[in-house]
Amino acid sequence: MTIYQVAARAGVGIATVSRALRGSGPVSRRSREKVERAVRELGFRPSQLGVSLARGKHAANGIVFPDLSGPYYAEVVIGYEETASRLGRSVLICSTRGRDDIGATVLGFASRVDGLVILGHDVDDTTIAAVLAARLPTVLLARPAVGTADTLNTENRRSAKALAEHLISHGHRALRFVGDPARAPDVRERYAGLRAGLRAHGLPCRAPLRCALTDEAGRYAVHELLKSERPDALVCANDEVALGALQAAAEVGLRVPADVAVTGWDDVMAARHTGLTTVRQPMRDLGAKAAAALDELISGVRITPRHDVLPTEPIIRRTCGPH
Repeated sequence: MTIYQVAARAGVGIATVSRALRGSGPVSRRSREKVERAVRELGFRPSQLGVSLARGKHAANGIVFPDLSGPYYAEVVIGYEETASRLGRSVLICSTRGRDDIGATVLGFASRVDGLVILGHDVDDTTIAAVLAARLPTVLLARPAVGTADTLNTENRRSAKALAEHLISHGHRALRFVGDPARAPDVRERYAGLRAGLRAHGLPCRAPLRCALTDEAGRYAVHELLKSERPDALVCANDEVALGALQAAAEVGLRVPADVAVTGWDDVMAARHTGLTTVRQPMRDLGAKAAAALDELISGVRITPRHDVLPTEPIIRRTCGPH
């Protein structure tokens, strides 16, 4: 069924049908009633794309990721897309990985969507300020607040401190953080929580073993470390790094947890299958709440920024020792 058939049934022009369906422009009451009757009789449903173009809207939300690989990003996207779809919005995804000019890429991407979610810290504050200046509804994930944008984070410091104290309760004293706090604000918070837990027990905190947040980077960094140092426990910035650490320990003949304990962060599926002690964060819920918050801003239900922090929970399994 097309708009032309509606116009023919109502006995009006297609421009009149378009204005009546959009609820804008001059349309007499009689013509509007004729259009509405024709729509009901024909069972006409305007395409979402057509309505969006007519209204100067895209009916699409955008989400910007540092990378599209890895289980953490996949879980966030699933939660985001499920909720956006339920709210009647499609989703466009932009990865900043390998981009020469991230700022220009994001600003160009922002012109194609009704609102934007930005995950991580790859997009600089100046670009975010430009997006906000264009009055585009914006939600930031896993990064500090910028201007009037919403923020949505998960709790890091308290859970990291609790994890450190649990390891100490096993008798571990030489704990080493694996990951680079300079790479992301949430990793920085996790390292700060570990330091706080060690300080509370009068224990020193070594400098972090810096590496990218991938299993291969974790495997290489820990393999090199274990050639010259034998920490009691490896506190990894995420589960991917921890999985790489488990592989490195096996390669040098160390048993986990008898010779070295290993912990991660996120609680991805592989962590559950390997018995990895970790910290569970609500990854799908993070994406879902971001989509819902963005929809509120786009639809005008809420105009004031909101800053939410979702709880996390240490999950104790076999890689930190017997319980």
